Amino acid sequence: MCYHAFNGAFRHYVCVACRLAFKGSTWPIRQRICPGCREQLVFAGYDFAAPRRRDTKAWSVVATVLAEGLTYDHRPGCGCSRLPSFRPRTRAQVRVRRCAAERLGLPLSVTLARRDAFTSESRDEQPPSPPAAKRDTT
Repeated sequence: MCYHAFNGAFRHYVCVACRLAFKGSTWPIRQRICPGCREQLVFAGYDFAAPRRRDTKAWSVVATVLAEGLTYDHRPGCGCSRLPSFRPRTRAQVRVRRCAAERLGLPLSVTLARRDAFTSESRDEQPPSPPAAKRDTT
């Protein structure tokens, strides 16, 4: 069953330039516009917690995460059978993940979603294990 379908969750929309966050219902899906700069708002996920408006460092981290196409959903997709995902909260965490992305040759969006930047975390990132060798019983 879908996690967000039954808890009445709202979608969070963000304007990074104005440092504003809004909640909107899931229906009807329409274009959301920032009242300050008249630009389109960015979908930030169901579980986004906006930093204070004066906290420019935290908003720069939010801008980096959203620019890579990630959202703040603790349960990606529909929420079924998946572990909560990680998102960096400080500029130092973003800096470490950028360094890891360069060293490992991975996209920044992959390393931003990892708890430990240098080790693969999810089942999707790990290479498939080789099949077990069959024994010949003859």
